[in-house]
Amino acid sequence: MGKFTEESQQLLKLIGGKQNIAAVSHCVTRMRFVLNDPSAADVPGIEKIKGVKGTFTQAGQFQVIIGQEVAEFYQDFVKVAGVEGVSKDQVKKAAKQNQNALQRVMSAIAEIFAPLIPALVVGGLILGFRNVIGEIDFGNGTIVSQSQFWAGVHSFLWLIGEAIFHMLPVGICWSITKKMGTTQILGIILGCTLVSGQLLNAYGVAGAAADAIPKWDFGFVQVNMIGYQAQVIPAILAGFCLVFLEKFFQKICPKVISMIVVPFFSLILAVMASHFILGPIGWKIGSWISAGVHAGLTSGVNWLFAGVFGMFYAPLVITGLHHMTNAIDTQLVADFGGTILWPMIALSNIAQGSAVLGMIYLQKKNTKSKEVSIPACISCYLGVTEPAMFGVNIKYGFPFVSAMIGSCAAAIISVGSGVMANSIGVGGIPGILSIQTRYMLIFALAMVVAIVVPFILTVIVGKKKLTTEDIYGDEATDTPVATEPVTLAAVADGEVFPIEQVEDEVFSKKLMGDGFAIRPTGDMVYAPCDATVSVLMEESKHAVGLTLPDQTEMLIHVGIDTVAMNGAGFDYLVEKGQTVKAGEPLMKFSKEEIAKAGKSDVIVCALMPTDEAKTFRFHTGVTAKANETIIVEENNV
Repeated sequence: MGKFTEESQQLLKLIGGKQNIAAVSHCVTRMRFVLNDPSAADVPGIEKIKGVKGTFTQAGQFQVIIGQEVAEFYQDFVKVAGVEGVSKDQVKKAAKQNQNALQRVMSAIAEIFAPLIPALVVGGLILGFRNVIGEIDFGNGTIVSQSQFWAGVHSFLWLIGEAIFHMLPVGICWSITKKMGTTQILGIILGCTLVSGQLLNAYGVAGAAADAIPKWDFGFVQVNMIGYQAQVIPAILAGFCLVFLEKFFQKICPKVISMIVVPFFSLILAVMASHFILGPIGWKIGSWISAGVHAGLTSGVNWLFAGVFGMFYAPLVITGLHHMTNAIDTQLVADFGGTILWPMIALSNIAQGSAVLGMIYLQKKNTKSKEVSIPACISCYLGVTEPAMFGVNIKYGFPFVSAMIGSCAAAIISVGSGVMANSIGVGGIPGILSIQTRYMLIFALAMVVAIVVPFILTVIVGKKKLTTEDIYGDEATDTPVATEPVTLAAVADGEVFPIEQVEDEVFSKKLMGDGFAIRPTGDMVYAPCDATVSVLMEESKHAVGLTLPDQTEMLIHVGIDTVAMNGAGFDYLVEKGQTVKAGEPLMKFSKEEIAKAGKSDVIVCALMPTDEAKTFRFHTGVTAKANETIIVEENNV
């Protein structure tokens, strides 16, 4: 009979029995379940089990926090339950069964665009700045028209803007092959063929005559040589086509010739499919949408069209097909001396930025999230929405919907009042300068709606939806100071900050005990005092458990969710049961590998004293030096 046999029996019963377990694994602190029916789990009952410190659900996984004895608990549980454990990656894969179709699609899109977010943020700021200096007439012309220096800056910055947005299909194809585990360089090459300079630029297709479009002439058939700059759907279709072909040829091709056959046929056929079939389909979808927009604007129920267009323009941006509206705007300006369509686009952009502003308000204490949301909001208000949508709003879901609702309301006001713009302008707050003078006041009202409605909806829904992992506070970590302090040294070089700010609910809620965290500047972890190594994770090697002289258990956890790296970039320098001295190296980790995996390298230190009357005071907000700076005092109160 194991140490946790009784607790395991209780957990098995309360979790819904063996038949409710689709997969189970564990990391250094918690059991990770994928349940066939999550509602069958008796959460209050589970949290009353001896040794269970809490539960929470994340990404389709039901997680039970055990602590440093989780490995022993896990072994007893799988024996009692009669189930086989699986890897963390298999658990994550199985967890998708608890997601609906929309969640799986949104999750896939988010995973594809996550590696591209830094570039999109930079590109958004650059294009927004170029809009301000190059598009806005301040009365005596634009800044660019008045200054050769700023004209040069405007021209130079387009080098970066074009690389990010026009060449976006390259990044998308690369990201898809990376996510699906196929050859990434082939994805990059495929993306390059979609935006090659040999092709007619996608932005020039709408105004080009049929006989002016270059063609590949194969004798029996001709194919248009059209580029797909900034297009998302054709790039996604092309990327997955390449993945399918490469995996297919890997299965049927003998290993001895696979190095030649697989990449050759995969790439050739993927490029052909992309230009001969998938690309034209994307353009056909775009033409249908353009025709629908024109009909809606000229109908007797244009207010209804305004609501629909205002609601769904943002999802259209995701597809990349929104660029087709430029041709419609140009025609409207030529025919009617202005465009009613473009003001709705500006309002939609403002609404997306306002939803991000709501997230900034909700996550004002979340330093990491603000690194993305603040520049995304700025670029969105200046007319570039991709960083806001892919980096923030789609990630959480409800801000995106809140922005769609605000955009819908603002669009109805705009079109219902006949607001017209002189031409296409800056698609954000500065866009009011492009509105015809007699409509500026009503457009300003529509702008207020586009700002206020998404902000309020995002804040209201966010307060219910966001978890502690999303919102964490700068709570004071000081506790009453008493006598007989026991000091501990820093475990690594770096900035010390409160455990409440750690982006992991298990630690930020102190389910593993009180503690602190360090943003490391080095790559070594040291013993904070004389101790015994009590826990090592042989598979992931990302954490060390120590037993201190007074029997306090200390967990040193390197990185957030780094268990998923399966040990890559981590090396233990000690063995389980080994006695170590203060300052002795415990493990080495690679900041580069952690960053490459898209994880945070924050080091979390959680202490669990055997004496419940024992509390800790942590000196945070300082830059510590391993083995020198004292950062913790332990006290009996």
